[in-house]
Amino acid sequence: MVRVRGLDMSLKRKYNKIKIKDINNNCYRVDDLKSFTDHIETYHSHGISIHEENGYFFRVDDNFRKQLNKIKK
Repeated sequence: MVRVRGLDMSLKRKYNKIKIKDINNNCYRVDDLKSFTDHIETYHSHGISIHEENGYFFRVDDNFRKQLNKIKK
């Protein structure tokens, strides 16, 4: 099992894109922030789960959702 590293998100305000690191410490660029956050809110709204997107895996927990909400605002 891969260890989950600290959540690392960087915001690129230009074009509303962000880069986040997955549980394997690979950097993933989220091209559609609204669609990504909408999916997390719909399917990963509580508890702890794993979200897979294009071969990247994200541990979705309260901290992850909180960071996404900060970026979304």
